[in-house]
Order: sequence, then structure tokens, then C-alpha cells
Amino acid sequence: MSEQTSTKRAGKVYLVGAGPGDPGLITVRGKYLLGKAEVVVYDYLASPKLLKHVPKEAELIYAGKKGGVKHTHTQEEINQMLVDWALSGKTVVRLKGGDPFIFGRGGEEVEELANAGVDFEVVPGVTSATAAATYAGIPITHREYTASVAFITGHEDPTKPGSKIDWAKLATGAGTLVVYMGIKNLPIIVKNLIDNGRDPKTPVAVVRWASTPQQRSVVGTLETIAEIVQGAGIKPPALIIVGEVVTLRDTIDWFEKRPLFGKRIVVTRTREQASELMAGLEESGANCVEFSTIQIEPVESYEVLDEELDRLQEYHWILFTSLNAVNFFFQRLYSMGKDARDMKGPGIAAVGKATADLLMGYGVRADLLPSVFTGEGLAESLLDQGVEGRNILIPRAVKAREILPETLRGAGAQVTVAPVYQNVIPDGKREKLREQLESGDVDMVTFTSSSTVRNFLTMVGAADRAELDVLMRDVTIAAIGPITAKTVTDNGLQVHIQPESYTIPDLTHAIVEFYKAQKAGA
Repeated sequence: MSEQTSTKRAGKVYLVGAGPGDPGLITVRGKYLLGKAEVVVYDYLASPKLLKHVPKEAELIYAGKKGGVKHTHTQEEINQMLVDWALSGKTVVRLKGGDPFIFGRGGEEVEELANAGVDFEVVPGVTSATAAATYAGIPITHREYTASVAFITGHEDPTKPGSKIDWAKLATGAGTLVVYMGIKNLPIIVKNLIDNGRDPKTPVAVVRWASTPQQRSVVGTLETIAEIVQGAGIKPPALIIVGEVVTLRDTIDWFEKRPLFGKRIVVTRTREQASELMAGLEESGANCVEFSTIQIEPVESYEVLDEELDRLQEYHWILFTSLNAVNFFFQRLYSMGKDARDMKGPGIAAVGKATADLLMGYGVRADLLPSVFTGEGLAESLLDQGVEGRNILIPRAVKAREILPETLRGAGAQVTVAPVYQNVIPDGKREKLREQLESGDVDMVTFTSSSTVRNFLTMVGAADRAELDVLMRDVTIAAIGPITAKTVTDNGLQVHIQPESYTIPDLTHAIVEFYKAQKAGA
């Protein structure tokens, strides 16, 4: 009998540049590696949204470091951590803000890995210098202004005996200067530049949290910028851009001029369904905060639906009134060994275009789509078809509005309601939501169903109407349609935005137009 031997799988460390802050700026390679990581060691400047690409079972280790604050881990501890995880056979992603090799201490980390015999790879990232300039509307090179640029650290190693920056050559040796981590030493930096020959009138921009919804930019000159930054309360992380190219900001600033820039919008949809709305709002500059007020769960018993699935051919219509109803219906259909072919008898109706599109994804085309995307609109469309004596199946939530089944029954239809999912209030985040409302950090709350309204109010936990009015006093409310809007007003709040068509794209468009009109009238 041959003896079997096994060798331990070798680990590997990937130093991945996370980019400057916008999670969309990570490289394709970086995103791919996050998806296969077993351990992720991430920095303060790496967007937390990138962690959604990481497998749920992966180990997440925060190694954030920011100036003037006690570090979560020292650099030496981080180096050893990477070595230890790799030697234990793990695939490790070291996620670093910006680019690992541009003032990111990535070189030190890979030196330690190399010395320990650990396999590694470095994935470049969009560095903060180019991002800060681009997102502030400043080209760091422009052939009518300069053909040279220099990157400088404003925070040298304090243990070094002297500076390695040759200010005498740098001050006038490059057309554009970009200084990283220089806010604390800004007065010293501008003095060094002026003392070494740079014109005091040279334009300067300081950009904080570049490429994120929190971005803030101020502009001055070498002789005024330190006072401007102090007066504006600009704190790290921020970059300093010095040079004549800064004058182009007035012409080509694009990021901060987007219609929703600086607006903090709470999205109350389920986590699974929030992405489309958030993506549309963020594209226009909003800072979206996901506070899911609904958690979708299966029903405790599928007894009703299971009985009806065995006699689908007896139905004249199956009505789908939500995306969740479609998903849970088909999950149960498949679990019973059936598929779309078993639905060839009844007519299929969808409450709206998004629901119809989802049905198509399951291989079923909707035969009926109302002109008004509500339960009332669907009922009216069916009444036009004639429903007396018709058998109608409605898969839906355990708790839902009764207007559709009641209307159809009143017209003589035989209606069976089959619960396929339930809405529950998710655990956690209640305190954070209330804190943000109390602090006045929320500009808008969006509601896409009556359930999101009711659950939101429960999560806020206002003791009475007066307390609710205080919490929501400066908050704009957007409702997707008249039913949701009525639930808002029934609870004593005002609806400011409601689209003519009740879809997510139309809601997004209405929000953008609302703020455009506000700016135009300002």
C-alpha cells in the first residue's frame, strides 16, 4: 500500500489599491481578488462599500491608520499579520487606499513578505493625486500651463534626521505640485515654496475626501490658502494642488456641480432591491445611506400555495403585484419540481413594468400590464377584461392591501390569496437612523411602498406627533406613488416629491428635477 502524503497549500498576499474613495474606481483586477479573498486587511481610506465584494465567510480585519489618531495596528503589526496569514495558507487581500506604492507604505509591506518567503502580487490603484485634481475639475497637466508634475508627501517620517524634500529645486522645478497628507503642515509647506522662489500669487486648491459624496474643495493662493483652510475647517484626508492649472477649476468643475451633490438621502427599500435606486441617485451626486426598513422572509407555511400549484390549470389569471411575489413564487414552484411550462394555462398579469421584466427573467411573459402601476390600476384593467366567474390566484405578502382581491370578488371573481413571503422589520440600525435624524444629517427619505413608511416610523420610534415633526422638520420626503404617499400623509407627514409614473427610474428623475428646480430658484 502506498503511503499518501499531503502538502499544505501555500498562501498568497495581494496588495490591492482601493482607489481614492469612490468604490467604482477600483480596478477590475482588484474587484476580482476581493471576490476570492479569505482574509481582507483594509485601511481607513478604503471605501467600506468595497467589502460587499468579499465572500461572507472571509475574515475582515480593520487596520485603519489616520494622522493624529492612535492606530488600530502599528505598521509592524500589519506586516507580521500579512506574513502570518499567508504562512497559514490563506489568500490575503491587503486593501489600501489610493495606490499601494504612492505614499502608501506598500513597499515596506512587500519587503517584509519577500523576506519571509511569502508569495505576493501588487495591484495598482487610482492614486489620490489624480483623483483629487480630476474630481475638483483641475487637470494636473495641460500643455498651455505645464508639462510637469511632482508628487510630494507633506508628512515625512518623523524619525528621519532631516527632510528628503529639496524645496529649493521643487518650488520652481515642476509646474504642478500635489502634496499628500499636508494639511497639518500646510503653513510650513507654503512658506518653503515661497521662500524658495514660488510666486505667492500661485493658485492653490485643497480637496478633502476626493471622489466621494463628502468631497469639499477650497481655492486660494500660496499666501492665503492656509488661512482659508483653517477658516473652512478642512481636516485630513485632503490633498493640496499647487499651480496655474487650478484656475481651470471654474471652467471644468463637474463633480461638485451635479444636481444631488452633497445631498444625504436615506433609501428605505430592502437591501436586495435598494441597488437600482441608490445607483441612480449616486450617479447624480447623492450620498445615499441604506437603511432597509424591510426584511423579506419566507412564510412559515406554504400550504395554501402548494395546493394551488397542483391545480394551476384551473386558474384563468395569476396576478403578480411585486418583485418579491415573483421571486418567492418561482422559488416554491421550482422546489415542487415544476417550472414555467406548468404556467401555460392561466393569463399572467403584472402590476408594473419592473414586475413584468422580472417575470420575463423566469421565462414568462405578462399578458396584462395596467396603464397605472397600482393595485387599483391592475383591478381596473382586469375588470375591463371581465372577471365574473373567473378563478384568480394572487401570490403576495402575508400582510398587504386588500383593495385588489376585494374589488375582484365584488365583480364576481373567485379569488385565492396565497401568501408567499412576509415583511418584517430588520434588526439593528434603529439607533443610528434616529441619531442621523436628530443631528440633521438627513436631507431626504425615499419611500417605495406603504410597508417602508410604516416600518420607518416604527424604527424612528417617535413618542408622539410633536417629536416626529421635530425629527423630520428639515427632511424632504419622496414617495414612489399615490398609495405610498397616502400612507405618508395618513401618518402626519408631507410628501414633497411623487413621480407621474410609479417606477424607480421615474422616482429618481423626479428627485433630480426637484433639486435642479431648487438650485435654479436659489
